[in-house]
Amino acid sequence: MGSGRWSTDVYSAAASYRAATGTSAFAYSDSGARKPHKALDPHGVGTRESRDSAEHPSSTPISVLFDVTGSMRSVPRVLQTKLPQLLGLLTRKGYATDPHIMFGAIGDATCDRVPLQVGQFESDNRMDEDLARIVLEGGGGGQRTESYELAMYFMARHTSLDSLSKRGRRGYLFIIGDEMPYGQVKPKEVKRIIGDDLREPIAVEAMVSELQRSYDTYYILPGAASYGGDKQILGYWRRLLGQQVIELDDLDAVCETIALTVGLGEEAIDLTEGLADLADVGSAAGDAVGKALAPLGATRGTVVRSPIASALSRFGRAARGAGNERL
Repeated sequence: MGSGRWSTDVYSAAASYRAATGTSAFAYSDSGARKPHKALDPHGVGTRESRDSAEHPSSTPISVLFDVTGSMRSVPRVLQTKLPQLLGLLTRKGYATDPHIMFGAIGDATCDRVPLQVGQFESDNRMDEDLARIVLEGGGGGQRTESYELAMYFMARHTSLDSLSKRGRRGYLFIIGDEMPYGQVKPKEVKRIIGDDLREPIAVEAMVSELQRSYDTYYILPGAASYGGDKQILGYWRRLLGQQVIELDDLDAVCETIALTVGLGEEAIDLTEGLADLADVGSAAGDAVGKALAPLGATRGTVVRSPIASALSRFGRAARGAGNERL
């Protein structure tokens, strides 16, 4: 998947229609849904695919999976309102070529009705439609753990990326949450929720290792979440992912944080240039993003460039972004 082009005009028209009719952007969930939408149900899914095409010949897969338990259920609403800004930075600023974005949601397989929801990789306004189909259950078990490991299993074994198979380039996976994964991927949960026959449990460390063959994986912990700043949770994720754990003070800055992280990973920008881009597009998220990405940026090219090098970098980004539809 991943055909078509994003249109801010289409997005704005849909938003205006919802405002005029009093319709929620998450109407499926707000109507009382108690099961995953068929388009996001992981059970029986073969693969979610990010494919190159004549329209998008050099796809960059970007997956955003967020915890929707407890205080985290507000995350998709923030993403939905700032989606044009995310796409604008990725494409118009040249951070990534031909981005394909997948959204999904994570709950708790031990107690939630809808513990995993996974959309498709999309390059057009269907990504907004996938967001709108997510059930914001708001449950969770209260043990400082959610089923992140189950989502990792799906992403490692049920996605297929042309960027990896054709160009040896991993995709990007962002997990937004405020708790820890369970210690194992459990066969009974995999069978019930995904449909696979798993012979034995998989330790979460082994699952992360397998996942990282396909995805450059990041964990984002918003400061305003229930366990924001929790040292045990941060320490656990850092043992799994190393430096790719991001503490974000302002949840409203999540889209900008994702965009700049991709830009750094693609070596399209350094952190100073990315923060200048945020100011250029009128974003007020610069301080929060700069603080969140400073540890990551220290190893991703934050060394100050010469004026000539910076000019050449911006020229190259402008050339990559030329011809994109206005965002």
